[in-house]
Amino acid sequence: MKRANSGVTWIQQGHVDGFLRALAAAPSISHEALDDLPGVDRTRSYVRGLMVEHDVLPARDERAIRYGQWAAAALARLQSDEHRDVIRRYVRWYHQRRMNEMTSVPDGTYLRSKQSVTVAIEFLNWLDDHTLRLDEIAQEHVDAWIADGPSTRKFLDRFLPWAVKSRLVRPDLQVPAHRRGTSPKFSKPAQDDAVERVVHTNELSARDRAAAILVIVFAQQIEDVIKLTWGDIAIVNEVVTVSLGKTTFALPSPLDGPFRELAAAPVLTAAHPRDNWVFRGYSPGRHITGSSLRISLKALFATRAARLGTLHELTKLGPVPIVADALGYSTTTIERHAIGSAAVYSEYIASIKSVGAPGRRPPEVT
Repeated sequence: MKRANSGVTWIQQGHVDGFLRALAAAPSISHEALDDLPGVDRTRSYVRGLMVEHDVLPARDERAIRYGQWAAAALARLQSDEHRDVIRRYVRWYHQRRMNEMTSVPDGTYLRSKQSVTVAIEFLNWLDDHTLRLDEIAQEHVDAWIADGPSTRKFLDRFLPWAVKSRLVRPDLQVPAHRRGTSPKFSKPAQDDAVERVVHTNELSARDRAAAILVIVFAQQIEDVIKLTWGDIAIVNEVVTVSLGKTTFALPSPLDGPFRELAAAPVLTAAHPRDNWVFRGYSPGRHITGSSLRISLKALFATRAARLGTLHELTKLGPVPIVADALGYSTTTIERHAIGSAAVYSEYIASIKSVGAPGRRPPEVT
């Protein structure tokens, strides 16, 4: 480290010192040895990340490992052995099977998989409370359970299709589909205000301002933002460019400011001695997680509402295939937003025509 002070301060903490002493006394260095050592899990994860980053240990997918540990503990929340076996199969043959096919399990997949199992456990416990067997339930039971709780109960739509496919329930059972176009999105004035605050105030750090620009100006999903590397961004003299989707965009001033600040102050630490992430995370060698970045940007806007509002406006500016390719979206997704923005525009035209109809006063010009 160029500055050892922070590293020394970290080592001198009691829980870190104790963990490192236990590690030094271990008969071997392996992932399994780290798993068995006593200590704080956060310290264990950080030390493991350092050892992987500096080639002491081979890399492994920590989210997949943590998910398996979480799922094993979650089984204890089930009230019956029969349903415990159902969830065990659901975890193994649906969620863990999908994770095993991935090179690296994304943070979003990890969190959604936990939520999906949690909702399934709550549903099966509800069946036990009402003395219902899984193979006996009808659509009215599914509807009653969803209607009598929070909106997250609709995440049963991940468990129920698996149960149908596994022939555990009737094949006609379903969870009411989410209606597209009902998610909240920023209005144009709200977008303009958010952009103004991002580029002309210091409410956020340079890192968070750069991420906010990619969301509110270019409608990028957080999961794509966090994966950007300095290979995707070029700073040549007066021009800053960023590659998104199939297009490289030049960032005019003042949008380029946060990216120049980040590039001018690279921070090489023991946790990040060589990685190329634009948005570095706390864990060694890893980028920031989507959930952490969403929390950081929450002071200015909800990232989903901001992104949807931007897409709504951008689809008015060009043909669907061009917008889709430029921003890295599928044409189907952009088509849905284009239809929505066209519908709003049609309503506006209709209202103007009705104002100009006979017997109506024309609008005042202000």
